[in-house]
Amino acid sequence: MGCTILGRNVRVGRAEIDLLVRDGVVIMIVEVRTRGSRSYQRALDSIDARKRARLRAAGQQLWTSRFVRDETIERMRFDAVAVTFTPDGDPLVEHIKAAF
Repeated sequence: MGCTILGRNVRVGRAEIDLLVRDGVVIMIVEVRTRGSRSYQRALDSIDARKRARLRAAGQQLWTSRFVRDETIERMRFDAVAVTFTPDGDPLVEHIKAAF
């Protein structure tokens, strides 16, 4: 996608950011969720309000400690990626930009 992965499983306080990605002037915090074909809940539905709040707080902390003075960065965005495996074992990947 032309993005640069800055980190995987980045710890910010007690929170963990699955992927920290740069796309031009945007920093993306990406939450990745995986589900099997027999799961009763969609992968994206598993990102509840509590998880979103934790990620927003981690993003705020990361922004003020690492990116606020970087003039090449304009904003931060929170994305979600869902990986669902079909009964055949093939992955279906869904990327939601600005998910929350």
